[in-house]
Amino acid sequence: MPPTAPQKSSRLVWARRARIAGVSIAAAYLALLAAVGLGYRWFLYPAKRAEREPDTRTAKLVRIEHPGEPTVFALHAVAPSASAPTLVMFHGNGEDLADEAKTVDAFAKLGVGVFAVEYPGYGLARAQRATEASIYRAAEIAIAHLDELGVDRSQRVVVGFSLGSGVAVEMAARGLASRLVVLAPYTSIPAMVGRFVPIVPVDWLVGDKFDSLSKAPRVDVPALVVHGDADALIPVGMGERLARALPNATLHVVRGAHHNDLYAVEPALRETIVAFTR
Repeated sequence: MPPTAPQKSSRLVWARRARIAGVSIAAAYLALLAAVGLGYRWFLYPAKRAEREPDTRTAKLVRIEHPGEPTVFALHAVAPSASAPTLVMFHGNGEDLADEAKTVDAFAKLGVGVFAVEYPGYGLARAQRATEASIYRAAEIAIAHLDELGVDRSQRVVVGFSLGSGVAVEMAARGLASRLVVLAPYTSIPAMVGRFVPIVPVDWLVGDKFDSLSKAPRVDVPALVVHGDADALIPVGMGERLARALPNATLHVVRGAHHNDLYAVEPALRETIVAFTR
C-alpha cells in the first residue's frame, strides 16, 4: 500500500532533520579542526610575562649576536674546573630564563657548569617568534658559543624539561653533546595534542612536532629519563616509551611526583643528575 500524505510528510521532516544534523556535525568538526590547527601553538608556547632580567648569584647573562642571526640569551655559570661537565639546559613551555635562575644556582653549587638557553618568543627574546625551527636554531647557536668558549662536546650534557626535552633530544641526535637528560618528556607534540582531542588528524594539523620518539634511535650517547609517576599532564608512559627507544637509557621514576614538582618530591634528584653527568 503506498504511503499516505501524512507519512510522506513525516519522512520528509525526518530526512530534513537528518541533513541539518549532518551539516551541523560536519561544521562543528571543521571548526574543531580549525581550532586545533590554529590554536595548538597558543597552548604550546603560552604568552609570557614582561621581560625580566634573571636574578642569579652564580651565573652571568650572555647575549649572543651574529649578523643575520637572531639574538640568543643564556645564563652561564662557568664550570669550576676543566674536567667538570656543563649542563646545557632547556626549560619548559611555562617558564622563561628568569624562572631558571634558581635552578641554575642550585646545579652550579653542585660543582658543574650550567648554560641555560632562552627560547625565541620568551623572556628577553620575547620579540622573536617561537617555532620548533627557531628554538632549534637558538639552541644550536648557544652550543656553538660554548664551542667558542672551549666547552667541547665531551664536556656538554643537554638537559631538557617538558617542552625542553624535545630540544635536548634534537641536540643529542645532532651529536652536539656527550650525554642527555630529559625530565617529564613527551614522545611528540602531536601525540600530546591527540591525548586531548583524539578525534582529529593531529599529525596533519600540528606543525611543531618535536618528535623525540622517532629521533631516539639516533641518540647514541648515555641518556637519563626522569618522570613522575603521578604526572597528569605528560603521563609516565611517554617517558617509559622514550626510554625504551633510546639505545642507552636509564629510566628514573620519581614516585608520587607530578609534572612540576620533581625536585620537591625527590630533593636529591639534582645530585642524581650530576652523578649521571660525571
